[in-house]
Amino acid sequence: MFGLFASIVGALIAEKLSIPLPWTLGPLLVIALLRLNSIPVSSSKLLRNMGQWAIGMTLGLYFTPKVVGVISSYWVAMIAGLLFALFLGFYGTFILSRFGRVDLKTAWFSSAIGGANEMAVLAERFGVRADLVASAHTIRLVLVVLAVPFACDLFNVIGFENTLLEQRSFDFFGFIQICFVAALGGVIAHYLGISNAWILGPMFVVMGFTIAEVQFSSIPSDLTKAAQLFIGWSLGDKFRPGFFNKSPTFLFYVIVFSLSSMVFSFGYAGLLMFLTDLPLSTLAVSVAPGGIAEMAITAKVLHLGVPFVAAFQVSRMVGVVLLTGPIYSYLLCRFWKEPTKVTNDI
Repeated sequence: MFGLFASIVGALIAEKLSIPLPWTLGPLLVIALLRLNSIPVSSSKLLRNMGQWAIGMTLGLYFTPKVVGVISSYWVAMIAGLLFALFLGFYGTFILSRFGRVDLKTAWFSSAIGGANEMAVLAERFGVRADLVASAHTIRLVLVVLAVPFACDLFNVIGFENTLLEQRSFDFFGFIQICFVAALGGVIAHYLGISNAWILGPMFVVMGFTIAEVQFSSIPSDLTKAAQLFIGWSLGDKFRPGFFNKSPTFLFYVIVFSLSSMVFSFGYAGLLMFLTDLPLSTLAVSVAPGGIAEMAITAKVLHLGVPFVAAFQVSRMVGVVLLTGPIYSYLLCRFWKEPTKVTNDI
């Protein structure tokens, strides 16, 4: 499979060049370049799901009873993170509807800080062009995944060691058991139609055992590298020839919105730092407008407080998915005046 080979080569090159998150960013950049040039390197949905399963399983092991007790005390900050995500949605709607030459519905569902798949499904339900919405979320997610690790590297962000985390040794039979229960959690979540099923299903199942102090095994580092590679490969595969020609004005302002949102996120993290005792780096990744898997990988590799980042991202994702539709139906379409009309640019 040429795509897998190209992803591995990209990861090794990125590692050699000391690029942050090499096993995610290397495949992402190489595959995106190949796809934009019409080279067939399609990702495998099965491997992508396996990557998410491995990340979800790893996240679940962080939630020991002590960690859960500490995280529960930050519920106000997590609600603040959700409110900030909703603010970014309104901000993006203003930018895209006024300058991006799209209608209100397209602007709103393109700006909501949720998963690309979930927002595309909601967009179709409300009669919006799902391809534009998916393109907007792809650009936002890729920019965040690229920018955050490089920013941490540029500013020499140093992670902190969380003394609440318990060190586990590798146990073969325990590893087989945790793989099985995590896979079962993913299957159940998938058939229940839960968003990000192959991350959240394994994470919550393994979390339940971890909270109950059931010791399975540590996760081999090679498996987490493979998971990062599969996710980076799938992100790069979202690009196609002519991707940026679909609606250049709209996509340009998506980039403007995404970059400015990251600046706002850093500033908002600074405000939250005064309300909590969490480091600025952990809070910045926690409120960054990225996805659960990608931000969890960033936090894990850079040691930025994985359980805190996961808790913030999960609570935000659930809130945004539940509120995006109702906010449009009962608020935006009643009180938001359309500033522009749709043009032939799209």
